[in-house]
Amino acid sequence: MLLLVGLGNPGARYAGNRHNIGFMAVDAIAKRHGFPPWRRRFQGVAAEGTLGSERVLLLLPGTFMNESGRAVEEAAHFYKIGLDGIVVFHDELDLPPGKLRIKSGGGVAGHNGLRSISAHLGNDYRRARIGIGHPGVKELVHSYVLSDFAKSEREWVETMCEAIADNAPLLAKGPDSSFQNKVHLAMAAKGYGGPDGPDDKAT
Repeated sequence: MLLLVGLGNPGARYAGNRHNIGFMAVDAIAKRHGFPPWRRRFQGVAAEGTLGSERVLLLLPGTFMNESGRAVEEAAHFYKIGLDGIVVFHDELDLPPGKLRIKSGGGVAGHNGLRSISAHLGNDYRRARIGIGHPGVKELVHSYVLSDFAKSEREWVETMCEAIADNAPLLAKGPDSSFQNKVHLAMAAKGYGGPDGPDDKAT
């Protein structure tokens, strides 16, 4: 079984935040692949369905970001899912908007959601890093990630979530590079995520 986790903060006031793009991506997967309605489980909401032939649990932790690991640990232990079967979708300051990178393990790069998951489960889970860009000054990071995407950004965000949802079955089949490449191709086809980040359309 595969566990796909979207990171974000719960509640309407955070729904459009840059920090919540993980929620947005996993919600898009649920809609695209006909998962049943979200149910309250594992200190959050979850939906169980299939991607291709693989059973999958989608999870949006209902804790705030810095306690995400509690929900992920509970779900993983309940279904006996190893770290290589966990994919965490999260915002990434160090990638340009419109870029996606997927990797296993590594540091947490100051991300409180990843820090919490690593504290509860260890580091060797898979991360789908969705670029949101950096405000340029460290002091602005907190307000930047907790502010909504600008109107001019929403089109690339929707395109990214659609590309992730369309290609999510590849996360079950592997290798992860196939998923990453397909998302890049989908973004490029819409004019986003070029070699040095998105073009003018995405800024």
